[in-house]
Amino acid sequence: MRRRRFIAALGVLTGAPFVVRAQQRTVPVIGFLGVGSEKGFAPQVAAFDQGLKDTGWVLGQNVTIDYRWAEGHRDRVPGLAGELAASGVSVIATSGGTLPARAAKEVSATIPIVFEVGVDPVETGLVSTFAHPGGNLTGITIATGDLNPKRLDVLSELVPDTRVIAVLANPNNATMQRLLPTVQDAARVKGLRLPVVQAGAESEFKAAFASLAKANAGALLVINDPFFFSRREGLVALAAHYAMPAMYEWREFVEAGGLASYGTSITGMYRRFGMYVGRVLSGAKPSDLPIEQPIKFELVLNLKTVTALGLTIPQTILARADEVIE
Repeated sequence: MRRRRFIAALGVLTGAPFVVRAQQRTVPVIGFLGVGSEKGFAPQVAAFDQGLKDTGWVLGQNVTIDYRWAEGHRDRVPGLAGELAASGVSVIATSGGTLPARAAKEVSATIPIVFEVGVDPVETGLVSTFAHPGGNLTGITIATGDLNPKRLDVLSELVPDTRVIAVLANPNNATMQRLLPTVQDAARVKGLRLPVVQAGAESEFKAAFASLAKANAGALLVINDPFFFSRREGLVALAAHYAMPAMYEWREFVEAGGLASYGTSITGMYRRFGMYVGRVLSGAKPSDLPIEQPIKFELVLNLKTVTALGLTIPQTILARADEVIE
């Protein structure tokens, strides 16, 4: 086993083609690189596994996965990507945005890389085009970053009397600098003030929420971030403690007690993510697989939370809601 690992690592260093490395393993290994935590993404990992199964790859039978979770510590991601590349994995699957995808791209130009990102992968320079990614990368975009102005719009309808809606953002997420201007532009059009509070670690959540009162915020928009998603129970609990109407990116926040969410099904997209990795394992070239995009977005509300906050859901929102959780 040590000898096989050495040969696989040598292949990475010398730039040997993926096919040669794959032949040195009896069972291919997927290197899974995630910014979040194993616990926080457990349902999504299960959907990923199902996507693999849909394409004929069954864990424990004909494929294995080597996980590397950064637990929200974004500075660890490059090193974890290097570990996976050096171990000679057959393909690297990256979860949690452009950071892990870019880190994987920097450590190998030959290992196939399948990513999951929330923004435009062409605009961020990961791939050449949606139809023809080029190079050794392909994947899916869940398009969550572009939906923040829409989330702000819905939230302002849920709390029509407030003129101050705060934004919670992770300062460690480089994508935040791209996302905030679009939300700020949308706020100006609606005549809203949009103070920004930041939290880059779980220990900073309480202080961030405590600062909302000083900002006179009447509602909160939580900017999409994989670390926030993996700590969603804590964020939802704090929103309830401060009686703060909050809008999130995924329905999982609403299932945990959050007020509302607007986005695609992250679980469904992770299944597609797994299917893409399965197709690469079966021999498809990343450069030939177009970037997959969501085709449906869901507005989800939690009726119990609406009642607890003393809100009245406008009929316009009810008519647009895809699901009201009771």
